[in-house]
Amino acid sequence: MIRAYAHDNGKLRLLDAPVDLTHAIWIDLFEPDAAESQLVATAFGIELPTREDMAEIETSSRLYHEGDTTFMTATLPAGADSGDPVMGPVTFVLAPQRLITLRHHAPRPFTTFPQRAQQAPIGCATAQGVLLGLLDAIIDRLADLLERIARDIDGISRAVFRNEIAPQGKGQDFRQTLKTIGRTGDFLSKMRESLVSLDRVLGFLGQMTLQSKDDRETRGLVKTLSRDEQSLTQHADFLSQKVTLLLDATLGMIDIEQSGIIKIVSVAAVVFLPPTLVASIYGMNFAMMPELGWRFGYPIAIGLMIISAVLPYLFFKRRGWL
Repeated sequence: MIRAYAHDNGKLRLLDAPVDLTHAIWIDLFEPDAAESQLVATAFGIELPTREDMAEIETSSRLYHEGDTTFMTATLPAGADSGDPVMGPVTFVLAPQRLITLRHHAPRPFTTFPQRAQQAPIGCATAQGVLLGLLDAIIDRLADLLERIARDIDGISRAVFRNEIAPQGKGQDFRQTLKTIGRTGDFLSKMRESLVSLDRVLGFLGQMTLQSKDDRETRGLVKTLSRDEQSLTQHADFLSQKVTLLLDATLGMIDIEQSGIIKIVSVAAVVFLPPTLVASIYGMNFAMMPELGWRFGYPIAIGLMIISAVLPYLFFKRRGWL
């Protein structure tokens, strides 16, 4: 699918099909087929990266120049509202007169940014302005996702440290807590992956603006975006430390619960061991056992078993082991 936008007094205007690419300032290729990719490549004399090229992780394959055209690839999340985001590469192709974006999934900023840019002038008069506005929307989206992760972590923290776990079925609650921590940590790791890729893009873009001697306002916008991204990366690192703390604390709680269960079983074994010994002795079938002829032998044996069970219990109770 090809979506093309032209600039209109600082705003974006969606071009109707069939699209005249020569008037477009931003061309968004979403899951393009071979014919659409070839159409754009031929129209502007550039070679678009394939999906396999976009998935390369080395910097030289993600950030490079070809003549006066710059290629930058970042990893962005899509479908994050479901709690299980889909990560995929997005390539930004910045030419002197237009911006081309190539993607195979649907990050939300690619929907919200055009809608906002069509309603109000937000500096979309140039291809570079469109790119900076789009990157700003992406960083805002990642900030929102990190805020949601922070709220989830606070909820887990209350459950772990403030005894909000239900007293019944503690094992099941702890298992659910571990699952929640695992999902949150996985979500956070994906956000950090995206922030790392954006940091490389912004650093590359910053060097490009310095070398091309762009105006001070453009360099200032790039620096602002870079600072915002770095602050989000630091916040993500802090949240990662909290997730690790919660994981260690939850595992510690599970160890405490297991130790309590083992203690109860051990005490029960000690309490019932003496009565079992008495019952075993008088359960033997030897002919020469003088106690078998006692008139009060049976109640005495029962009394011995009760006393031998009560005394260890009282001892453990006094020592505070129960």
